[in-house]
Order: sequence, then structure tokens, then C-alpha cells
Amino acid sequence: MVPEPVLTVTPKAQKRVLEVRAGEPDGERLALWIEITGEAAGDWTYDLYFDAPEEAHEGDAVQHGDDLTIVIPQSSVDRMRGATLDMSRDLLNPTLVVLNPNKPPSAQTSVAMGPPPTGNLEGPVAERVMQVLDQQINPSIASHGGRAELVSVEDGTAYLRLGGGCVGCGMASVTLSQGIEVAIREAVPEIERVVDVTDHASGTNPYYEAAKK
Repeated sequence: MVPEPVLTVTPKAQKRVLEVRAGEPDGERLALWIEITGEAAGDWTYDLYFDAPEEAHEGDAVQHGDDLTIVIPQSSVDRMRGATLDMSRDLLNPTLVVLNPNKPPSAQTSVAMGPPPTGNLEGPVAERVMQVLDQQINPSIASHGGRAELVSVEDGTAYLRLGGGCVGCGMASVTLSQGIEVAIREAVPEIERVVDVTDHASGTNPYYEAAKK
């Protein structure tokens, strides 16, 4: 008897994932990894990235398809059971989204992409955003070599540059919208949106300079 898959992938989502993976070195060998990194605003936050399926450990859920293998780390399996990977309904900028019927056990306590910052966040908006990056977000995405750096804050928008394993990763937009942005907006109410200014084609962006600490 074939076990029920933990995650369902819609045809539109699979098409998009395969398009992105085609741009990765040795893309056909890579699986899509989906991991819950924490919670914020009453929902789980996620990290999506490509890695070899051979990196999966005992207890991880490995779903083999005709064209795409999905890996869900053991710590996320029960919390993602019955979820669906789909495309958003934003006609101007459709992105991958995880639709999960499972909710965090406590909507009152948010743990956005890792342990909460120690103590109260203090200082100007930019400094508080950097505290969230340093204490919550970067320790989480560092597991596969990623890093997020604040470039600037202007009119309620935080501009970030992604580094390490996030540069050129087609899943970076999902990590940004369903993980990083949720965490920052939850911790720093003055921030209304987060924009990725990384040049994923070359790894640099000549216009922006990193915010001074």
C-alpha cells in the first residue's frame, strides 16, 4: 500500500518549480526541500530550497514523482501533513505558496523563523530590523548557507539583499514572502513590506549599499 503523500503539489506549482530548477547546476538531480522554520501571525513560516535528495535523513518524508522529488524534514512532517504547494492568485506577480490546514498550537506566541530576539527590540526602525535578521532569520536560513542583509529602510519598506545559498535560488521569493517578510512585519510594525534587491543573476546589485550598523 502506497502511503499518502504529506504534501500535494498542484500542476501549476510543479511546472513553476521545474522551470526554476532548470536554471540550477545539475538541476535534474535536485529535490525541492520544504521546511517549517517557525511561526508568525498565527501561521507557519517556511523555507523552500533545492538540495540533493540523498541528503535526506531517516524520518524525513521523501516523495518521489515522475519529474520532481519533494523532501520534508522530519521536524516538519506532522505539521505539514495535508498541505498543498500551489501558485498564488496574484495575476501580476504569481508566486509559490504553501496552503497548510495545520496551524501553530498557539497563535498568541510567535516564533518567527527561529527563537525570538532576547529582550525588547530598541532603537530606530533599521536597527530593530537588523536585530530581527541577526537573531531570528539568519540562524534559520544559515542551515543551507543563506543569509539576509538589510540594505535600507525607506517609507515603511525594508530593502534586503540575500546572500550565500539564497543568491540565485529560485525559491528565495517564497522564503522572503512566507518567512522573512512575515517575521519582520510581526516584530517591527513600522515595516509594511519587504523587497528583495538581490541581483540573483550575478550575485551583486550596484545600486544599493548595505545599511550601516
